[in-house]
Amino acid sequence: MNLNQYIDHTLLKATTTPDDIIKLCNEAKKYNFYAVCINSCYVLLAANQLKNTDVKVAAVVGFPLGASSCHAKVCEAEQCVKDGADEIDMVLNVGLLKAKLHKSIREEISAVKEAIGSRILKVILETCYLTDDEIKISCQIAKRAGADYVKTSTGFGTGGATEHAVKIMVDEVGDILKIKVSGGIKDAETAKKYIEIGANRIGTSSGIEIVTSKKEDTDEHTY
Repeated sequence: MNLNQYIDHTLLKATTTPDDIIKLCNEAKKYNFYAVCINSCYVLLAANQLKNTDVKVAAVVGFPLGASSCHAKVCEAEQCVKDGADEIDMVLNVGLLKAKLHKSIREEISAVKEAIGSRILKVILETCYLTDDEIKISCQIAKRAGADYVKTSTGFGTGGATEHAVKIMVDEVGDILKIKVSGGIKDAETAKKYIEIGANRIGTSSGIEIVTSKKEDTDEHTY
């Protein structure tokens, strides 16, 4: 299992500087990660740093609360694409989900997907705030709205990914949508566990630790 190609190498802290983004991109190239995942203001910088490489640029939209307007999310996504984003990770509006305003959520996801065209759209559910039924419903909404992935967490909520939530997501849409697991994944064992459950992508700021520990494990088994 090549863990590096599952990893979205992530840096979303409020204190992130342009130099931090350049470092992130250099790390992604060195370790051959699938993508970097960054805030939208840094998409152009990252796209330039990763030009002529296989590393994708994923940008977050409506981050981290998901509570910005539909129009704002669409505009942010459009700008990300103009700046060179390959993928968009948008945060679902949790408050609207709690209020059972499912049509509004579906229309918002569809609007962002339409704005980004053939590029990958991941919908962040923020599962730490959701009941099991709400996880199922949000997965179904994302599927009907044309999303490509559902994703567990922003990493900024009250909790990150859990096996329980991921299993619900896989059971609900895993045969149709892909699954990105993020929030609290810091070692190779945890990453492998989620991939075995059904994750297609791992969002983490600990990608280097994950892939280097895997190499060390391999070395131990080899000798």
